[in-house]
Amino acid sequence: MPRLKIEMPEHFTFTTELPIRIGDINYGGHLSNDAILSLIHEARVRFLNQYNYGELDVEGVGMVMADSAIVYKAEGFHGDVLQIDVGVGDFNKYGFDFYYLLSNRKTAVEIAHAKTGMVFFDYRQRKVVSMPTGFRDRMLKTA
Repeated sequence: MPRLKIEMPEHFTFTTELPIRIGDINYGGHLSNDAILSLIHEARVRFLNQYNYGELDVEGVGMVMADSAIVYKAEGFHGDVLQIDVGVGDFNKYGFDFYYLLSNRKTAVEIAHAKTGMVFFDYRQRKVVSMPTGFRDRMLKTA
């Protein structure tokens, strides 16, 4: 079976730092796969906050994750500080992709590449809706 590859964007529009906590470590002594999903969730929330958006309110509608992918590049350990670079791309009528580059802040070693596919969702009607035009225009200016 061929390995998964994530085509990362040429540039990222947001950077944040998060420490690897003891609860992020698995029995192998390094950063666990489920912790990476949690860390990129925090990075995504911080990215949205810079535009005064939240996952439940982007110009009146919410978002829901449709898929996720992670490609592991190196180990991360308790106490390391991750630099998480975030970018957006692959826009369509209903959503887009977030891209995440996780690196060790101190050594610049890449820890993981990740992608989450997001779709816009009306939580009152419980259905997928079109991407808000204002959000799309704002993101295309930064992508």
